[in-house]
Amino acid sequence: MKPKLASLILALVLAGAAPGPGAQAQDSTNRVSANTAWSVFVEDDPRECWAVSTPKETVNTRDGRPVSVRRGAILMMVSWRPEQNIAGEVYFTGGYPFKPGSTVELTIGNEKFQLFTQGEDAWPASPEEDARIIAAMKRGTEAVAVAFSRRGTRTQDTFNLLGFTAAVEDAARRCGS
Repeated sequence: MKPKLASLILALVLAGAAPGPGAQAQDSTNRVSANTAWSVFVEDDPRECWAVSTPKETVNTRDGRPVSVRRGAILMMVSWRPEQNIAGEVYFTGGYPFKPGSTVELTIGNEKFQLFTQGEDAWPASPEEDARIIAAMKRGTEAVAVAFSRRGTRTQDTFNLLGFTAAVEDAARRCGS
């Protein structure tokens, strides 16, 4: 389950990834900190905290050739929802419907992880896998998510991990982990 959509859109605006006239940082009421490439958000009802980032680079290809595609929000995040006993859940949204039955391959340094997909969303299979991914992200400098759309487009989104450790520790502290 992903954090509130309105807050995610605000995260995009604050990260400079959502173009459009009138998009200004002061529109946000729940961003509590920013750490290089990562922002921390908190909601109170229900209580949830998350660290979120947009990709620093996106490459879309079909048949090995770059293509222009329309995508919605592309986000990598880690969230805490104490009322649901969720602590440190990794989540990725690619901004398009993933190929049914496919996985997202997440590479951090020399480590590779598989995220299962549903619609436009992807998660690790277990809380233990969440913890392994978070540990790798704390050690790494970038995370690369490769996936395939329902139409066969290969997407590769690269996330900067500078500020990740500070952001996830801040979000965890704010939600009692």
